[in-house]
Amino acid sequence: MSFPRQYARTQRFTLGAPRAFTVAPDGSRIVFLRSRGGTDRANLLWVRELGGPGEPGLGGDGGRERAVADPAELLGGADEELSPEERARRERSREGSAGVVGYATDSAVETAAFALSGRLFTADLRTAAVRELSTPTPVVDPRPCPGGRRVAYVADGALRVADLGGGGDRAVAGPEETRGGGRTTWGLAEFAAAEEMDRSRGFWWSPDGTRMLAARVDDSPVRRWWIADPADPESEPAEVAYPAAGTDNAEVTLHLLDVGDGEAAGEAGRTEVVWDRVRYPYLARVHWSAAGPPLLLVQSRDQRSHLYLTVDTATGRTAPLHADEDPAWLELFPGVPVWTPDGRLVRIADEGGARVLVVGDRPLTSAALHVRAVLDVGDEDVLFSASAGPEAPEDSPVGEIAVYRAWFRGSGDQGGWERVSHEDGAHIASAVRGGDTVVLSTAVLDRPGARAEALRLPETGKGAPTPLAVIASHAETPVLTARPRLLRAGARRIPAAVLLPTGYRDGDGALPVLMDPYGGPHGQRVVAAHNPHLTSQWFADQGFAVVVADGRGTPGNSPAWEKAVAGDLAGTTLDDQVEALRTLAENHPLDLGRVGIRGWSYGGYLAALAVLRRPDVFHAAVAGAPVTDWRLYDTHYTERYLGPPQERPEVYAANSLVTDEGLSEPAGPHRPLMIVHGLADDNVVAAHTLRLSSALLAAGRMHEVLPLSGVTHMTPQEQVAENLLLLQVAFLKRSLGVA
Repeated sequence: MSFPRQYARTQRFTLGAPRAFTVAPDGSRIVFLRSRGGTDRANLLWVRELGGPGEPGLGGDGGRERAVADPAELLGGADEELSPEERARRERSREGSAGVVGYATDSAVETAAFALSGRLFTADLRTAAVRELSTPTPVVDPRPCPGGRRVAYVADGALRVADLGGGGDRAVAGPEETRGGGRTTWGLAEFAAAEEMDRSRGFWWSPDGTRMLAARVDDSPVRRWWIADPADPESEPAEVAYPAAGTDNAEVTLHLLDVGDGEAAGEAGRTEVVWDRVRYPYLARVHWSAAGPPLLLVQSRDQRSHLYLTVDTATGRTAPLHADEDPAWLELFPGVPVWTPDGRLVRIADEGGARVLVVGDRPLTSAALHVRAVLDVGDEDVLFSASAGPEAPEDSPVGEIAVYRAWFRGSGDQGGWERVSHEDGAHIASAVRGGDTVVLSTAVLDRPGARAEALRLPETGKGAPTPLAVIASHAETPVLTARPRLLRAGARRIPAAVLLPTGYRDGDGALPVLMDPYGGPHGQRVVAAHNPHLTSQWFADQGFAVVVADGRGTPGNSPAWEKAVAGDLAGTTLDDQVEALRTLAENHPLDLGRVGIRGWSYGGYLAALAVLRRPDVFHAAVAGAPVTDWRLYDTHYTERYLGPPQERPEVYAANSLVTDEGLSEPAGPHRPLMIVHGLADDNVVAAHTLRLSSALLAAGRMHEVLPLSGVTHMTPQEQVAENLLLLQVAFLKRSLGVA
């Protein structure tokens, strides 16, 4: 089988790999999703039993892993039917698989709830008994209460609760009519939150399961866009409420709902949570645990101000707990804010030029680490992921993301930190914890895929973790092996990967170059893992020297590195691609007379930018789903970097590909450009490509446009994904004169 076909059929080698782990608080079992094979899209819900506290681990197969929920059995062989809300959720989360794609559990990890084909199912994770609940459909995002007695979910814009003991099913909020033909939903994340804030949820249970915090989203202020399928003129265009830069966002409010308990479970009482939504309109994070009152993180629209708030559950009033300010912007991070069990605020902050972990008012890490996410908070420690910080040794591994834990003991004592993930070489890792059991997923450069292993963590300084079990992966082994060389390039020490054709030998001569970046915010490509470099290696095997460079704006280095693109996405990110290319050519077989560039999304923008602004350096480009006019991209992302277009029109013009500034006559010839775009894309809409094509035509510039009917931003279709690789390499070879 060819690599393009295998890559497409396995959905980038993700099918069959275990994911979405949950560990019971007593460490007795692990819940996860996995399909039966490397080309099977349908995920099953699985449970792996482990030894309880003080018991030895049950390593090996042991007969203790079992499938709890099989979509084929539960649906009787019928095809899945997805509601528009579920399709939108999957598009926002870039979910391309099928079957059980998500689940939630109670606090004891004994009951799980999930939606399948819009129907609500619950599973007893101890007995593997599954039952379907009779509820209104289609069901979206079901979540059990902490005690496992009821399940909340969203159906047709209403937030509903089903009693698992036979107490019925009822709406606790919504649906509602709105002004101007808009739509109000309860319990769902709005577009900006799901696409840009990494907040996919819209409701949160109280620790005792009698109340909920629920987001009410009114999208009537948001402008309507219409996405049609020109290949099917009989179908109606899809209506999309899209908050483009400089326009109105959805109105998001938060409410306390009294769900009731037992006989008191009637109509929900409702109390609005009050904060200054004029100054802080973005609801970015919500946390509710037994360690303290509900905790909110709200943002100003320019994202230069964050306010941490506590909620009075009796009145709905909020009180400020902590505030952050930054002249550029403030990032949002996974896993925070959250309480420690003794009621201290855990957050990630940019302080002293570093990104540090803070508990209470004390930083627990230094500039030696660049903290990425909080993974879990225990009684005495915080589990987190981090890469090398600005004060790490210069020989620190490039592209490594390791798992650590930092200690906070008494209220007046600050502990140190230690590494949890250990490999012989550089790696990237993530972890999920329950009690003293951790599921550690680790990927390395010289091994395909990731290895998921259950470990029992010791107390600090008391030996190494105890292996308990390996969670088997059924992902396919790639038909090729990636051989990236990771290094830092130029005076700025830009993280980069260089890949040469398999079998290339010193003395074979210079090779045509293919730059293969994402190159923008939130997209790290240079990582110490094998599979992320497979496509680059395949292009290298077609006769190219492939260079992947993570210039300024990309994550994983320092706050200053990320924020260097403020007000100037185009110039900064393009300059770093040029610097990496020219510096690497001093020690690698790069033919600077034949340089192509390809990319998708921000990488597509960067590829088109390269041949339009720097034809003296770049000789051909493939731009996939490019953002070409930042006025057409969403508020939360675009305004973070460029500000409001009404206030800074010159900044938008300078960073656009379709304005006079963007298409000013270059100091060199016109270069071949192929633009690829899915016509069903509701994130980077096809208007970006169509406007660029019109501007290029008006300027007399040759280019090619490849429209993909019915394809979204993800391009999950197997044939499309396979042929896109083949068409790109054919175009690049033709344009660069590669035999």
